[in-house]
Order: sequence, then C-alpha cells, then structure tokens
Amino acid sequence: MSTLFDQSGLTQIAERLVESPRRHGADAADAVAVRGISQSIEVRDGSVEASQRSEGDNVGLRAFVGRRQAVVSTNDLSGHGNGFVDTIAERVVAMARAAPEDRFAGLAEPQWLARDLPDLDLLDEAMPSVHDLEALAATAERAATAVKGVTKSGGASASAGIGGMVLVTSTGFHGTYLRSSQGISMTAISGEGTGMERDYDYTSAPHASDLESPERVGRVAAERAVARANPRKAETCKVPVVFDPRVSGSLVGHLVGAINGASIARKTSFLKDRLGAQLFAKNIRIIDDPLRRRGLRSQSFDAEGVKVKKLAIIDEGVLTSWLLDSATARELGLTTTGHAHRGVSSSPSPGPFNLHLEAGEATPTELMSDIKQGFYVTDLIGSGVNGVTGDYSRGASGFWIENGKLTYPVSEVTIAGHLFDIFKSMVPANDLEFRYGVNAPTVRIEGLTLGGR
Repeated sequence: MSTLFDQSGLTQIAERLVESPRRHGADAADAVAVRGISQSIEVRDGSVEASQRSEGDNVGLRAFVGRRQAVVSTNDLSGHGNGFVDTIAERVVAMARAAPEDRFAGLAEPQWLARDLPDLDLLDEAMPSVHDLEALAATAERAATAVKGVTKSGGASASAGIGGMVLVTSTGFHGTYLRSSQGISMTAISGEGTGMERDYDYTSAPHASDLESPERVGRVAAERAVARANPRKAETCKVPVVFDPRVSGSLVGHLVGAINGASIARKTSFLKDRLGAQLFAKNIRIIDDPLRRRGLRSQSFDAEGVKVKKLAIIDEGVLTSWLLDSATARELGLTTTGHAHRGVSSSPSPGPFNLHLEAGEATPTELMSDIKQGFYVTDLIGSGVNGVTGDYSRGASGFWIENGKLTYPVSEVTIAGHLFDIFKSMVPANDLEFRYGVNAPTVRIEGLTLGGR
C-alpha cells in the first residue's frame, strides 16, 4: 500500500516532460501528473451486488509557442524513457504551432506562485480493505431496514480512494499533494407499489474518523424515507420557502457559477456588472476556503501553482470578487485569485474549493416560527436555473409548514423566482455543519412561487 503514497516517480516524469518542449521550440510548458485509486462495494438485501476497483496514473503536458497553446495527455506510462518524453514533447509543440493564438494564454506569473505548501492533513493512510467496506455498507443497510415503515432497501455502499496531483512548470514551480476519500451511503424505500417513496443519507470525508457511523447513515436514510410516505400536492401560491441544509448549498452553488471568471469574460452571467454590489443582507458572508484542514476539496496550491487563500466572496452582503485563473484574470484586466482547476487533458479553468455560507443566529425552529403557511424543501429535481438571466425554477419535494411546524409531506411541486430576489431575502439559521464540498445552514427565502395543482 505504501507505494501508492509515493509520488516520486510521477514527479520525475513531470520534471522531464517540462524540460523537453523547449528543446523542440516551445517558449514555456507545464506538466501535470494525476494519480487515482478507488474501490467501492454495493450491498443490497444483505448481499454484495457490485464490487469495483480502479487505479491509474495519467500525465498531461501543456506547451506554449508564443500565445498559442496545446495539451497532450497519456495514461500509458510503461515506457517513460527519453523516447517517450521526446515523442510527447514533439507532438505538443507541433499542435501548439497549429493552434489559434490566444492573447490571454500563458503560465501564471512567477510572483503569484505558492512557495510554502501547508500540510492540510488530507491523507488517511489506513485505507479500508474490501471486507471493511462490505461491513460498513452491510451495517448501514441493517440499520435502515430495522426502522419501522421501511419496506425495501435501495442499496448501501461504501467506498475509499486516493487522489493526488503533481504539477511542475517551466517557471520553477514544483508541487504535489495526495488526499484520501472515504464514504458511506444508504438509500431506503417506504410504501408499496406506486406509493413507494425513497430517500437517502451519506457521509464522506478524507479521514475515516470524520465519517458519520454507518448505523446513523442507515437510520437517517430510513427515517427520511418513512417521513415522505403518502405525500400530498400543494396549491399554487406564493409563500416563504425554507431550504434544508441538504439542499441550501445549491443556492451558494448558483452564486458561484455566476461569478466564475469564464462566465464573466464571456458576459454570460447575470452578475457580470455586479462586482462590488450589495446582493445580500449585511449579515451574509460566503467563504471559499481551500486551506481548511481535512476539507473535502482542500489543496495547498491551485492547478497553475498559484498560492491559494481563504476568500470571502460575499462580505457583509457585498460581492467582493470573481473566481479567476490566470487566463480569465488577464482577459478581465485583473489578478488571478488562485482558483485554477484542470485535468491532464485540458488547460486550466476557474472553480471553487470548499464553499460555505456562514451561520446566522436563529435556530431552524425560530426561523420558521412565524410562518403560517410555507414550504420546507428537502429535495430538488432538475437544473432549471438560467445563469444568463438569473431565473430560478426547480422541481422540489419536502414538507408543508403550518404555524411554524412541519406537518405533512409534499411532492411534485415547483419553486420559482429570481436569484436576485432569492439572494436579497436569504436568512440563514445557526445549524451550519461541514459535511459537503458546499455547506450551508438551513436557509429561509421569502416570497417564492410554489407551483402545484
């Protein structure tokens, strides 16, 4: 197992790849080597239904000839001698010469590169065996089927993996990281025939010690499925809508998609002219934190080797920044924010790391206490959000709120509004937990249109 954690071989390949393009006429280059190992077990009705394992190393070489760039990648590292390196370098330089000129293309400026790489404690070296994973999944399923009202198992799974990256640039950056990932999930079903309802729960973290117990995952999935039994349809109306923490993070996701530097540069975002604008109430802060210890999406440098940092993209309700890599920053006349992501076969593009909406002061109960008629969302369906106009429309299910209390389950409704209005009226509760890549507490939104019967 220890060889899986040794990236020295990948580092050597990346270093040799970066050196070669200049001998063939390139002006600059960078190389990415990615390691991925994953295994998973799926259990249904007490028996293993599927067992999967995959592992592999991939490398990508990007070369620049002036402002022209190209990328070549391969997963065949069996013969990585000088001939291998020269062949890839020749190909990528030839492709770059034939590529159209992009005046914003280029490596990150050296002054922005990360020099000190903090240890974020992302690697759990005690990876579970196949038998361990089977036991975790089976335990979650037993816990779910033991709950009264559960009529069927939708299956349980447990997984573990290792992912890592080596990045070397011709401007002198050398960086590596490895992270582990582990997870448990369960889907439970209640009811019979056409009246069946399903729900789920899952837990994921780099370290096994940070996972919820499989018993809790199974029990919560079951309780959710049972609570959804015999749903009703709601009348079309305009009411306060409360988003459960499982789905409230999606609202943060819509914001982040709209402030992605690529969308801003293409002028395809409804927020393209809103930098510095007051979009939320003054008590709202939304944070992107790539340096969170044991975070699901943490890393100590971005995909261009740029130093990363904690950033309040919304501070006191004000939009403070776009998410930028070097190319989008140049196009917008700004400086990279260290948000580049990439795979071995693509050039970098901007994206977030660990996002969260900071908690408010009220409890979820207090947040709903004055709602005479409203809707509590636990599940969203479809992707009916227009990033160009900001129009919002999603299929949803959840529970009806009467006099501040959750009453009966509701399904087959649509919630609609505009993201400007959603952001402006957002009120977070105090129940923030860090369980996902995007985390938010319970959130209340005023005056959304509920489309029902």
